[in-house]
Parts: sequence; C-alpha cells; structure tokens
Amino acid sequence: MSIIRFFDKLEDKIRGALSHRPIVYAFIGSVGIILLWRGVWMVADDFDFMTGPVSVVAGIVILLAIGLFVSFFIGDQILISGVKEEKRTDEKTEEEIRSEAVSLRQIRSDLDEIKNQLKKLDKKGKADNVK
Repeated sequence: MSIIRFFDKLEDKIRGALSHRPIVYAFIGSVGIILLWRGVWMVADDFDFMTGPVSVVAGIVILLAIGLFVSFFIGDQILISGVKEEKRTDEKTEEEIRSEAVSLRQIRSDLDEIKNQLKKLDKKGKADNVK
C-alpha cells in the first residue's frame, strides 16, 4: 500500500504544478497517451488472432464493461443535458444563450468576490498571529 500512496501523492504534486501551465500539461499528457497507444498497438500486433475486427470487438466490450464507451465518445455534458432535457446549443435562441452567458458572468463575479473575501480573512488571520 505504501507504493500506491507514494504514487498518489506524486500525482497530486505533479498535477498541482502542471495545472498552472495548461499548454505544457496538454503536451506532456498527449505524449503519454500517444506512447500508451503505440505500446498497446505493438503488443496487439504480436498476436496473430488480433485482426482488425477482433480488435474492434474487444475494444468495445472492454469499454462497455468498464462504463467508458458512451461517456468517451459522446461526453458527459451531452448526457447530462439530455437527462435535464436541455436544448442543444444549436436549438437555443440567441436570447437563451445571452441569458446563460450573463448567468455565468454573475457566477464568476460571485466567485471572485468570495476569493477576495477569503484573501482578506487570510491576511487578517496572519496579522492576528503576528501580534
């Protein structure tokens, strides 16, 4: 279990550092994904029975079994909007889209205000600790 804990903490540190550099994060992530796909492809090539159709069926079965098939190819947002019975963006009126944009701006503004209040409280707490 200590090995799992080690890699979990290492992942947290790396993810935390890379989250401030999204382009670098995307580049490193894409290289990792491509190398993984390359390795899987090369291993599959070592098996004579792993033809194109067999690979497709095996991939679909694996993705269905672990619940990633639909969410990967369709995406969670589309599924959630379908469950909520929301309209697709191309079906919304200009007024609805503008209303959503205003709502999102208000949420961002509220979050910024909360962040500012937290910073003030943090500064006040540090000042109180110094005294």
